Amino acid sequence: MNYPARTNNQEIELGSTFQPKFGEDGLIPCITQDITTGQVLMFAFMNAESFAHTLKTRKATYWSRSRKKLWVKGEESGNVQWVKEIYTDCDQDVVLVKVEQTGSANASCHNGYKSCFYRKFADLDTAAAGTEYKLTTIAERLFDPATVYKKK
Repeated sequence: MNYPARTNNQEIELGSTFQPKFGEDGLIPCITQDITTGQVLMFAFMNAESFAHTLKTRKATYWSRSRKKLWVKGEESGNVQWVKEIYTDCDQDVVLVKVEQTGSANASCHNGYKSCFYRKFADLDTAAAGTEYKLTTIAERLFDPATVYKKK
């Protein structure tokens, strides 16, 4: 899919035409959020092809940097992200995709959690001091990855 060429800052920042800024690697960052709760589910990258596939199928589709291929969310786990809304930031170099997360576990993280953001810093003061960087798990695991992602 060919997207409109980027024009000038006025049109990019205030205009009504999507003019995405893919990086030198051909990727654009994508934040994925639950349409109902607003919870951030994950962060991934899209390329022009995965973005076009997302628009066409309404299934969130990303570019897997590690596997070097398109990745339709839920293709293995069954936990599909149905795209309901898409936003872009002011300079159109990031997209925000709001989804309805479906599937038996209703989880987006490959580690079995609803969100990929299932840990937080336990103590910001010790982290700021550089003395300890402990993380605390703040969510319940919804599925066991070993049973969902069986190696082929």
